[in-house]
Amino acid sequence: MIKLIDVKTTAHQQLELTFSDHSHGVLHGAHYLASRQGPLLEALRDPTYFARCFIDAGALCWPNGLELSAARLQELVDSTASTTA
Repeated sequence: MIKLIDVKTTAHQQLELTFSDHSHGVLHGAHYLASRQGPLLEALRDPTYFARCFIDAGALCWPNGLELSAARLQELVDSTASTTA
């Protein structure tokens, strides 16, 4: 199972993600949020809150309880480099 192993805020609502299979990608938060609604997502529209993300058990998480699995994130990111182990 692939896990998220590193996350860095690189720009306004953008996260650089590194996965356990050595792939990398950029999650564009504003683009992701533009087509989605829900009570947990509303807080993420604030760039300061969006940047409060952290990794828990290989998933991308926020303090309000929202979690995105590594598999889902790989579907969402723009790949910047991929080296499958």
